[in-house]
Amino acid sequence: MKTSILFIDRDGTILREPEDEQVDSYEKFRFVPGAIGALSFLAKHTDYRMVMVSNQDGLGTDSYPEADFWPTHNLMLDILRGEGIEFEAQHIDRSFPQDNLPTRKPGTAMLTSYMNDPEVDMANSYVIGDRATDAQLAENLGCKSLILSDDMDWKRIAEILFAGDRTAAVIRTTHETDIHVCVGLDGNGKADISTGLGFFDHMLEQIARHGNIDLSIHCRGDLHVDEHHTIEDTALALGECLAKALGDKHGIERYGYSLPMDDCLCMVSLDFGGRPWLVWDAEFKRERIGEMPTEMFLHFFKSLSDASRMNLNIKAEGANEHHKIEGIFKALARALKMAVKRDIEHFNLPSSKGVL
Repeated sequence: MKTSILFIDRDGTILREPEDEQVDSYEKFRFVPGAIGALSFLAKHTDYRMVMVSNQDGLGTDSYPEADFWPTHNLMLDILRGEGIEFEAQHIDRSFPQDNLPTRKPGTAMLTSYMNDPEVDMANSYVIGDRATDAQLAENLGCKSLILSDDMDWKRIAEILFAGDRTAAVIRTTHETDIHVCVGLDGNGKADISTGLGFFDHMLEQIARHGNIDLSIHCRGDLHVDEHHTIEDTALALGECLAKALGDKHGIERYGYSLPMDDCLCMVSLDFGGRPWLVWDAEFKRERIGEMPTEMFLHFFKSLSDASRMNLNIKAEGANEHHKIEGIFKALARALKMAVKRDIEHFNLPSSKGVL
């Protein structure tokens, strides 16, 4: 059976990297927040093999004596070992950048044994690091990468490696519409929306930005007929994509929110319990908002509920019609954010029935 490997960088990833880029004294010795806990969790709950891969510029030269490197390095290993974290190998390149040696990351010369090992599942292995060179190393190895950043901390890395990256894509093509939807439930609120209906795009963007969901929706519909098919089929494709990204729903909060928007109060409650239902209590007096017929609002949420197998309860009150529907979409986004939140420390199915 093939095994997967975590190729883990050291400085900036496990240990904080000082300004001079050398952890050569105890005064500079600090762990990156969350690194120990995440690595310990992964060591206990996954089968990944752990390999350290590090560039240490000029190690062994006068600019970086070995006597300055090994005491803190060995202390780090002792601390990690005490938390159940063992590296099966440590690959340390000692060259300078100007040497252009193939052993230096992102070069792969130190790691050819893994690349040539038929027992290593390289496609499902990862490089974990903090620099573009770590991402490039992953590409050169033919594996994936997880790069520490403001949007990717050790907690999230552990979640992805343990429970998977919750992304999904759906293509829905009929005689009336051609729709491509991509969803990343653990995203950063990035939106790439194009349906041909400006106001509808604006509403869908609220789901991404306020739900912290990466969302791409591209639709070419028969708008020369009317807006109905574009709005309905987008809801169906989006709902299907949400259900697909949720997978088996282990560890999710399941339930999700009300929020005010100027004169309006909008409440959206939902349950990813597998039984679709819509309660709609929102009245609109205008025929259209932007290019979007207000009669399609209910139809959108009914289609979304059906396709995602979600119980959806929506209530809204207020005078401004634009604020009312925008508040509903924002409340939906916040409810989704709450409901899809995942707890890997309590990774069970939130149902007494044992199925969702």
